[in-house]
Amino acid sequence: MNQLSDETIQAILEKGRIYEVGGAVRDRILFGTAATKDCDYLVTGIEYDELSRLLSRRGRVDLVGKSFGVIKYTQFREGQGRTFDLTLPRSEHSTGWGHKEFEVSFDPSLSVEDDLHRRDFTVNAMAMALDNNELIDPLGGRLDLEKRQLRMVYPSSFKDDPLRMLRAVQFAARFEFMIEPETFRAIRKNAALIDTVSSERVAEELNKLLTLAKHPSNGFRLMESLGLLNIILPELQAGVGIEQPGGYHKYDVFGHSMHTIDACAPRLVLRMAALFHDVCKPQTRRLVDDGATFYGHESMGARTTGEVLQRLRYSNDFIRQVTTLIERHMFTTDVTPKGLRRLLRRIGTDLIFDLLDLRRADVVAQGMGGTTEDVDQFETEIREELSCKPPLGVGDLALDGADIMRLFKLEPGPTVGMILNHLLEKVLDDPSVNDSGQLEILARTYFEDKDLLSDKSSFKERDL
Repeated sequence: MNQLSDETIQAILEKGRIYEVGGAVRDRILFGTAATKDCDYLVTGIEYDELSRLLSRRGRVDLVGKSFGVIKYTQFREGQGRTFDLTLPRSEHSTGWGHKEFEVSFDPSLSVEDDLHRRDFTVNAMAMALDNNELIDPLGGRLDLEKRQLRMVYPSSFKDDPLRMLRAVQFAARFEFMIEPETFRAIRKNAALIDTVSSERVAEELNKLLTLAKHPSNGFRLMESLGLLNIILPELQAGVGIEQPGGYHKYDVFGHSMHTIDACAPRLVLRMAALFHDVCKPQTRRLVDDGATFYGHESMGARTTGEVLQRLRYSNDFIRQVTTLIERHMFTTDVTPKGLRRLLRRIGTDLIFDLLDLRRADVVAQGMGGTTEDVDQFETEIREELSCKPPLGVGDLALDGADIMRLFKLEPGPTVGMILNHLLEKVLDDPSVNDSGQLEILARTYFEDKDLLSDKSSFKERDL
């Protein structure tokens, strides 16, 4: 289902020619199969409207990209739909600074070679003819794949679309390629233009770098050497050269963060937290007789990371997850069962194992041969505790908000939440009290305690 059906391909070939283009061709040569989840196609010799009619007889056609010569075509098999981009050959050039405006023209009579000359890198500027499996490679992309190098297609490539500079970094890390020297120099020369690219497009490339590269550190190191890091993520740039004396760390702050992301599994939340977990060490660094301290770097780092991710337009839920991991990454494994349950309550069962993996990566990235047996044992204790299904939120209590309002004749409001939170604290200390009778006694004691609630009027009592 990852490719167009033979029936659709044959229908197109009766009118013109169709080529597989871009990443799918690159990956077939590199890996023997298309590693990309989507295949893109180029169609020549057929007018746009005629191609639309031809496709609409076999699936759903979306013409939102008509001004760019693009048709989004969804084919259905066994009730499942898959969408592909079919594009007519086109030429384009920038008419505004920093990829703000483009002049695009598409023409079915243009050759496939003409279309390939507008693409970003030679390894992405190849096409496979679907009628005879001929490789169309006018720019030497296959040779560059053999050399494992990225080379720009034309000199003004990065002026036309500055995001290509970040794509070069992402591809280089993902495929473990080098950036060809002339292309490297062109990126450095145009690095300032990256500031003109939308935050969403930058974030998309960062996500690919963090999740698709085995060693994403290679990409961030490239960003630093190309002058991109200080523009996109100056907060990370600040850690370059900041040493961590004291015998606990082999690398500077930036180097340690790089080793940490490499030591993490390629889960976006986890690697993003690893990337920023020590981001505020430069600001909190204090030299002492036996080394340096970084008190408070985790809480300051969580706030700073939240600001960075907001700037890059990540979702609030994603930001919450990442900043929670950063704020809590200095947790101790030497806790009582009460402390363990409170940690679970603060972190959440959805993040607790990412937090453990972040600690493991953090230790490995210190470069001092540290071990994580304590974390492994802590994970065992956490899993044992979770198997007992302990109450970790007010929704797990044997009394709910309606019960509290009935018992104390309260209106809905913050007072109900205060009582429920008090009960949750008691249950976290001792899960055995989580039954309605004991919780009612605890709630009445809390409600009537003058020391805890000096202003009883705030409860809006009604004839208690």
